[in-house]
Amino acid sequence: MPVRLRKLIGTLLILVLVIAYALIATTFASLLLGTSPWWVHLMYFFLTGLLWILPAMLIIRWMEKPVKPR
Repeated sequence: MPVRLRKLIGTLLILVLVIAYALIATTFASLLLGTSPWWVHLMYFFLTGLLWILPAMLIIRWMEKPVKPR
């Protein structure tokens, strides 16, 4: 797969990941954490704010793989 195509696909995947992850994390928080104290919200959004980085790193690693010579 050409590098430019791989980077385009990876960029689109990261955009979809970030949007879907934000919607899911916010929906989960509003449904289950509505009556929780402020520090629970702070911890939840701190952890979920960092958690999306793991799948994004895998996508970026895939995007940056060297092209195999033919």
